[in-house]
Amino acid sequence: MADQTHVLFVEDDDVIREATQLALERDGFAVTAMPDGLSGLEAFRADRPDIALLDVMVPGLDGVSLCRRIRDESTVPVIMLSARADSIDVVLGLEAGADDYVTKPFDGAVLVARIRAVLRRFGHASGDRTDDAAAPAHDGGLLAFGDLEIDTEGMEVRRAGQPVALTPTEMRLLLEFSSAPGTVLSRDKLLERVWDYGWGGDTRVVDVHVQRLRTKIGQDRIETVRGFGYKLKA
Repeated sequence: MADQTHVLFVEDDDVIREATQLALERDGFAVTAMPDGLSGLEAFRADRPDIALLDVMVPGLDGVSLCRRIRDESTVPVIMLSARADSIDVVLGLEAGADDYVTKPFDGAVLVARIRAVLRRFGHASGDRTDDAAAPAHDGGLLAFGDLEIDTEGMEVRRAGQPVALTPTEMRLLLEFSSAPGTVLSRDKLLERVWDYGWGGDTRVVDVHVQRLRTKIGQDRIETVRGFGYKLKA
């Protein structure tokens, strides 16, 4: 398991859980599959997986609550599984700290592609590290925007001298904004650059992450440009 990417998969449907576990293992992942949220939390704490794949509707501790518990302890990437694309559960999962979501029923190849896309953003691949081209390019050094300081080499952020804890996805989002301050970045462009989507994606992922980032670096630091996207105030 040390040479494989370890996936924690929490799903209460026996058929989906077993079929998905087999599919992921065929693609080279090591999988710990759990039927409910409480056992999933125990497995997370015991095994410290590389990524968590959580169904929203699981017994004991639902997927959104489990995501919050994981996020309280770790920045490990989390993908939520939801049966309805238009469900409020999607937004709740993202607000709880999830990095992405996949709608059920899903194709196994699509799920693997989304997992690998998330892992590339976090500097992991199934069994390998990605090269530096997977991350946005930035000049080294310290960037300052008012009371906000971004160390692009140390990957640290401070606001008014105090450290700001960001998830890797939030950090990549902030780096994209800081690489072009004052420039409007569309949601589609952010999906491509931050979420590694080579296809159309749900822009709610961007909107929720921008809101989460605003709560940490200041509500007025990222401006909404209606009909176009967002920009970081220079």
